[in-house]
Amino acid sequence: MAQWFITAKRADFEKIAEKFHISPVLARLIRNRDVIEEKEIQTYLYGSVEELYDPFLLKDMEKAVELLLPRIEAKEKIRVIGDYDIDGICSAYILVSGLKALGAYVDAAIPHRIKDGYGLNESLILEAAEAGVKTIVTCDNGIAAAEQIAYGNSLGMTTIVTDHHEVPFNDTEKGREYILPPAAAVVDPKQEGCTYPFQGICGAVVAFKLIEAMFKKAGQEEIQRELLEELMQFAAFATIGDVMELKDENRIIVKKGLSLMEKTKNTGLRALLLATGLEGKKLSPYHIGFIMGPCLNATGRLDTAARALELLQETNYEKAIQAANDLKELNDARKELTAKGVEEALEQVETTSRKEDRVLVVFLPDCHESLAGIIAGRVREKYGKPTFVLTRGEEEVKGSGRSIEEYNMYEEISGCKDLFTKYGGHKMAAGLSMKEENVALFRKRLNENCTLTEADLEEKVHIDIALPLSYVTKEFVTELERLEPFGVGNSKPVFAQKDIVVLSEQILGKNKNVGKYKIRDGKGDVYEIMYFGDVQAFGAYYRQRESIFITYYPSFHEYMGKKSIQIVMQNYK
Repeated sequence: MAQWFITAKRADFEKIAEKFHISPVLARLIRNRDVIEEKEIQTYLYGSVEELYDPFLLKDMEKAVELLLPRIEAKEKIRVIGDYDIDGICSAYILVSGLKALGAYVDAAIPHRIKDGYGLNESLILEAAEAGVKTIVTCDNGIAAAEQIAYGNSLGMTTIVTDHHEVPFNDTEKGREYILPPAAAVVDPKQEGCTYPFQGICGAVVAFKLIEAMFKKAGQEEIQRELLEELMQFAAFATIGDVMELKDENRIIVKKGLSLMEKTKNTGLRALLLATGLEGKKLSPYHIGFIMGPCLNATGRLDTAARALELLQETNYEKAIQAANDLKELNDARKELTAKGVEEALEQVETTSRKEDRVLVVFLPDCHESLAGIIAGRVREKYGKPTFVLTRGEEEVKGSGRSIEEYNMYEEISGCKDLFTKYGGHKMAAGLSMKEENVALFRKRLNENCTLTEADLEEKVHIDIALPLSYVTKEFVTELERLEPFGVGNSKPVFAQKDIVVLSEQILGKNKNVGKYKIRDGKGDVYEIMYFGDVQAFGAYYRQRESIFITYYPSFHEYMGKKSIQIVMQNYK
């Protein structure tokens, strides 16, 4: 059974409410998200793009700009090397578009997941050298490619790294020793000595900052204002797709980016909105993370992510529509394969001793390696444990991991790096390759070294406020919208009400997976709520009890032009 907690963070809510023209309830919700200082509250509620941080605060940004501008002037061939996920695709699009606007002779290469693996490799560098490329700019990768960049240096090439992943390290007797690649410039907010105020940006935001810095230095910032707005859409898209925390400047970028996407002029993005049935709708992080984003990711999983980059670069609407529909079909196929893989993974956990492990390692030899991360995420959701899913590649085992808040995945696997041929990642996710004979030892070592307690692994429901349903009015729901966009790091508020009696139920949906209920609170007032969870289990639960305790969230629901309040139950006990 999940543990329920009511958040009780203190502040002068009346004073905050008065100063920022909000209700004391909204003031409490903002405090619960650890937005405390007046300047932070001001930015949270009213932050604008003018408040985004200066790109030159990123270490080596000045150096990167000074290296690139003369090469653009000299028409030297530049190659952008991205990655095969949403962040890598969007980063590559941002860099190529921005560099071309400055007159650069530039193209892009996206690694093939199976042929190339993650990030830079020697064959990509050799291909670039043979194509006459003098300068490589990485995006969403490169920080862990010390050997590959050294190889590029030996061929007389210049490499500029833009990345956001953790810097590799060795633990020595003198302490932790970080290993930076021997690039001409390294722009990564996570490196030592970088004074950038917010480390939690994705690769596409780093790429966006580089282009913004170059426009500033070239005196073209105002001339390129429209292009910067377009590129911010893709920085926002990648921030959501790479599951970055919606805090600080990420929140501003996503809020602005979503509003720009709704009326985007990018032909490929317009086509994708149409293909996914989102054209003309108010966009939220959910639409990017679960509907549009997976269509871009599917290309890197089942085909080549170059197709997704081509869609974003397409200017012919008819061609873009065809390409977007192809991506959606590819994603539909990916969903079927994923469902099969999840079923196999859950069976393996349930029927073996793995279920007792605190860190789950599931080996699915025949699963398409590109689906490992998605399956790991589903297994983690089911058991609330850090999970790795490993698959058999052509030469070795490859895998992806998805973590929980209490477990720093990158730090933990770094303790097993002698087992890997390649690895990388951050706190919440990781990727790795190893020889098949090391799989059992990997599982054993992770669990032996694991310090997670039973309390860490229990599901926790954090309630913001015990709020009577009678407080939910149109004015209150309108005010709640000021907290959007919701996502990791800025979660949707959780309200709670006790002494709820279910009066009637109606099961809806073609899969009978939506519940509509009439309920009565302790004062005798009657309301209607919706539930999108396991309606059969809920039915069995409430029928055995006189009353229940629920958590809920209210929002507006529009149907046939009519706007009404919809209260959705999230949890019950």
